[in-house]
Amino acid sequence: MAVEIERKFLVTDDCYKAMAFHCDRIAQGYICRQGGNSTRVRVRGDKGFLTIKGASNDGGVSRFEWEKEIPVSEAWELMKLCPTPIIDKTRYLVDFKGHVFEVDEFYGDNEGLVVAEVELNSVDEAFEKPLFLGKEVTGEGKYYNSSLSRFPYKCW
Repeated sequence: MAVEIERKFLVTDDCYKAMAFHCDRIAQGYICRQGGNSTRVRVRGDKGFLTIKGASNDGGVSRFEWEKEIPVSEAWELMKLCPTPIIDKTRYLVDFKGHVFEVDEFYGDNEGLVVAEVELNSVDEAFEKPLFLGKEVTGEGKYYNSSLSRFPYKCW
């Protein structure tokens, strides 16, 4: 079992695209959400994943996470159990001064929203911020993908 430790930021410009070393299109839906816990199914490129996340701790910085790769065909079948809208985004990976920033550019009902996350080894780990990072939104529930699937950005 693992604990995910990450911080989340709004993105101020698209210079991350030129800095990215990889990107994937992602579709994801939520089979179940209750009390801060969620069960997610994701298709990333040609791979499928089933993920269980616990409620956030440390002001939204850390939480339990379990993930298992599953056949992509099964992931698409499980996606049928998820209420719409399904999250549709491109994830850009940017290596910056020893940390990988995951930048998500959303489409569909969340068009116009771009956020970046950095995973850390500890809650108080220091890291340098690339210029494209704006306001920190760690712990702000409306920016969680599970929330965006229920209350999309276009409705804010």
